[in-house]
Amino acid sequence: MPLMGSLYIGKSGLQTSQNALNTTAHNMSNADTKGYVRQQVMLGTGIYNTIKVDFKAVASQQLGLGVEYSKTRQVRDYFLDQTYRKELGRCEFYTVSRDALEEVEFLLDEMNGETFQGSLNNLWTSVQELAKDPSSAVTQGLLIERCSEFLNRAQSVYGGLKDYQNNLNASVKQKVDTINEYAKQIKELNDSIRYIEVGGFEEANDLRDTRNRLVDELAGMANISYSEDIDGNICIQLEGEDLVKRDVVYEIGLDTDPNTGFYTPFWIHNAKYTTNSDGTRVYNIEGAKVFDLEMVVSSDLNTDVGSLKSTLMARGDHIANYTDLKEENYSNSVSQSVVMNVMAEFDQLIHNIATTMNKVIADNADPNTGYLCDPATGKPLQIFQKIASDGYAADGTYMEEDQDINETLYTIDNLQINQKLLQQPTLLGFVKNDDSVDFETMEQMKAAFMAQSNTLNPYVKKTSNFIDYYGDLVSQVANSGSVFISVLTNQQKTVDSTFAAREQIIGVSQDEELTNMVKFQNAYNASSRYINVIDEMLEHILNTLGT
Repeated sequence: MPLMGSLYIGKSGLQTSQNALNTTAHNMSNADTKGYVRQQVMLGTGIYNTIKVDFKAVASQQLGLGVEYSKTRQVRDYFLDQTYRKELGRCEFYTVSRDALEEVEFLLDEMNGETFQGSLNNLWTSVQELAKDPSSAVTQGLLIERCSEFLNRAQSVYGGLKDYQNNLNASVKQKVDTINEYAKQIKELNDSIRYIEVGGFEEANDLRDTRNRLVDELAGMANISYSEDIDGNICIQLEGEDLVKRDVVYEIGLDTDPNTGFYTPFWIHNAKYTTNSDGTRVYNIEGAKVFDLEMVVSSDLNTDVGSLKSTLMARGDHIANYTDLKEENYSNSVSQSVVMNVMAEFDQLIHNIATTMNKVIADNADPNTGYLCDPATGKPLQIFQKIASDGYAADGTYMEEDQDINETLYTIDNLQINQKLLQQPTLLGFVKNDDSVDFETMEQMKAAFMAQSNTLNPYVKKTSNFIDYYGDLVSQVANSGSVFISVLTNQQKTVDSTFAAREQIIGVSQDEELTNMVKFQNAYNASSRYINVIDEMLEHILNTLGT
């Protein structure tokens, strides 16, 4: 080979070694950068110059033209990426479930420094004390006071559950907004990566790192699948529907319930809509919802993936009350919602106590003599009254509850203590017209409190009295929390082990990079010495042989 051509071979060695050193330095400077993937230099032989083709020989006579810098590739494992993202989404699902149960357990066990269990016990004690001497004005006043305390504590706990529902609802909006924003960023990165890599000469590795980090974040919020096309675009599906497809983003909308303000995520492109006169759209989200919350939660079906779905399930789709525990209403959407399930079971306790105490008094009231009746209306006295009405028709007949009309229900939000009894507890009296003390009515009330006639929900067969019911409710929440903590602990171990395995491949090892730096620096020095030798040979030829 001519000496000038040999200089080109040396030059190619210098260039490739310098590029490799730059890549190594880039790796080391980003060793602690979140989401950074180790880059690896790919070197190859340059184009061969064919001197002679001899078909009889094993190979043609060729002359190498040095080394070339083929590409800088990211070191990733597609299988580990998929596994990590799926397990991360599952871990986030159970994290939200655990947090929801812990919050609910706190609300049930402790509120404003005093436990609800204490107010329930105090109510039971006041019933027992009044049963000893029903005619005592002091114990009658104590009973009404304990009923008022009991209802106030119940409304405080129930209000806390509703506030937590609203917090979860705000989290739903925040997560959907984040998903839409990430989708837009991924689409923009698709455009940038495609623009850089279209010529086949450059690799947009740092942009790919940013895109992969966004995909990791998405995987924690929802069940996603993805693929990369020939042009370098990543296409993402969320819950089986396109979210990002090449340069198109399919946004998720939020439908707001007019009664509760709860958000329901839906696919805008799948929803039908009508246009108002002012140009605004009114969407019909039937068939366009992102999640089917009535599906059974199962790892086999991949229905336990993503913090957004878990947040929606924990929140539920409405403010629950005792009517949701009727077998025909107790669907998966209620039973699988942490907050709704507890709200319904808790409201059932308050409803049963209120209606039972009222019923005992009504059953023993005598409208003819006015015993245990309101002096003004002649209707049986009620300790717990509905806010909207006194529960009786104009003719004095009892109005049955209608689950389709909230105003007729004895629910926590619709209850108050009879104002007349608050002002004058002795209206109860418990002294009949013949001046005999009515021990029987209070004995019936005691028996009603201890009757084993209450179950938490249609799936629970154990019966309990009013006092034990609340303990069963708290135990159910604690047991469910323990199960979720156990599942989450095991899931976190899976995520950690998968993350560690992935980091072994994509992570930067300082020792390995220092070794590469020494290797590429030696290669650079060798190419430099090679050029010096060729330079000396040229100088010798020109100065010595040329004279």
